[in-house]
Amino acid sequence: MGNEPITGNADSGHSLTRRRALLGAAGTAFAGLAGCITRGEDSGLEGEIRIDGSNTLLPNSALVSELFMWDNNQVRISVSGSGTGAGFQQFCRDETDLQNASREISDDEQSQCAENDVDWLELDVVMDGIAIIKHPDNTWCDELTVDELNQLWGRGSDIDTWADLDDDWPDEEISFYGRDAASGTYDYFTEQINGAVGNIRDDYSGSPDTNNIVRGVRGNEHAIGFAGAGYYEENSDDLELIEVYNGNEYVAPTDESIQAAEDEEGMDDVEPYLPLSRPMYLYVRTPALERPAFREFVRFYLENTQETASDVGFYPVPDATIDEQREELEAAIEEHA
Repeated sequence: MGNEPITGNADSGHSLTRRRALLGAAGTAFAGLAGCITRGEDSGLEGEIRIDGSNTLLPNSALVSELFMWDNNQVRISVSGSGTGAGFQQFCRDETDLQNASREISDDEQSQCAENDVDWLELDVVMDGIAIIKHPDNTWCDELTVDELNQLWGRGSDIDTWADLDDDWPDEEISFYGRDAASGTYDYFTEQINGAVGNIRDDYSGSPDTNNIVRGVRGNEHAIGFAGAGYYEENSDDLELIEVYNGNEYVAPTDESIQAAEDEEGMDDVEPYLPLSRPMYLYVRTPALERPAFREFVRFYLENTQETASDVGFYPVPDATIDEQREELEAAIEEHA
């Protein structure tokens, strides 16, 4: 890395480059960030912070961490991307300070946290959409309903070729690509489309690395896949989107349609991308708020995440959500600091 901090308001080309660089660390701890901060400011804060969990959310947390360490160069932050499920196992064993998550904490995970006296606070930090992607040479399938997606992806599906779904489509075998069972993206997709977490056909190609999904669909005109919308954006020259019916219109994941799905006041003339838009979460181990560097980092995260989200291919949560969460965070700090 260079010696200058990454600033917001990057153009789209810079955003994609930044996201790619941060995604390159998804399989290993981002502890090297601390070594990259060769200048920056000594604010007087010091300590270590460990983040793990969703590798989908990793680029945002890594960028926030880089910016924070530039302002506080005696604080070391490691960011890993072991997956939402694996990350919660560590978080609920009191082994990490913060948990990136692409779904909400499950009942079983809440029970595990309670058994280990791990108290937590849930924060919505970015918005994301799950894109349905196809090869550009697929000219027959531009849109699908949730029911059709369920026919394609549900456990026990009898859809093997495109013609099985529509007689006018090619009688060619479909190759299916998506995230694996350790991923919160997998959990969210299977629940929203197939009605239950883990309900999915057993012959799809599941991967912990979304880049493998991209490569699979890019190399086969009869393939279909699901992945975070940000990955589509950075591969839009090689992939196309399939629009999803939200009950009113067929909609593609865009900045506006994903934000419209979260904005409770609604966005005029913008159809929400439903049901495949979702908030992504940062879980805070609240007893750790007694550490000055930790509580300042969480404050910094909420102050900057709307800007960093755009920089790494996500979508900002509404201002009202950020304001509500600031109040919740300050209440937790008052209790634990």
